[in-house]
Amino acid sequence: MARASHGSLVDAIGMRVVDGDLPAGHVLTLAALEEEYAVSRTVVREAVRVLEAMGMLEQRRRVGITVRPAAHWSALDTRLIGWQLAGRRRDQLIVNTTELRAAIEPVAARLSARRATDLQRGELLRLAEQLERLGAAGLGNSPEYLAADIAFHDLILLSSGNLMLAAARAPIAAAIEGRAMHGLTPGIPNPDALDNHVATAAAIGRADADAAEEHTRRYVAAVLSEVRLTI
Repeated sequence: MARASHGSLVDAIGMRVVDGDLPAGHVLTLAALEEEYAVSRTVVREAVRVLEAMGMLEQRRRVGITVRPAAHWSALDTRLIGWQLAGRRRDQLIVNTTELRAAIEPVAARLSARRATDLQRGELLRLAEQLERLGAAGLGNSPEYLAADIAFHDLILLSSGNLMLAAARAPIAAAIEGRAMHGLTPGIPNPDALDNHVATAAAIGRADADAAEEHTRRYVAAVLSEVRLTI
């Protein structure tokens, strides 16, 4: 077997844990991992430390390395999200992330209507118009649409002025990208979702917090319904 690097070993073990091939409670040893992956003990220790920091593994003296239940994992870690999107947990991950969006994006949009800069308001309107144009052309599954969609949601979270909300940008972007990369984004977007993207941007542009929150709630609800129908 070719010798694995530190990074590839993290990915290999992480994927096995995520997919349930190494279930919660399963005990590993440094020696067994060293032999299985043909790597040095140092590489194994480094990989285990990374997965410990992500809450996926736990080392205990006289016990070994124990796989931890999913409730302990760093759910918003983009590397973990990538493993889930590539494995058997993909559908669950997409639903969970969309539910997260339903919980936080309406609040972020409300705050954005109050706090966004003029430059940010203008950029949201531009992105919404780009999404509308691409969607009308049946390009909802194109790289251009994906880039604009990620930028739109990223900017709503950022312009909220709340660092905790802004911290959710990376995992949400990873999930949006993953959904597209797995062919789950339609070429013709849900009209309700698309119309409410545009309405959200307009509401933020005119500093209407109530409307921004409501239209965001509507488009996330439409996306969530769409997700549940396509997985």
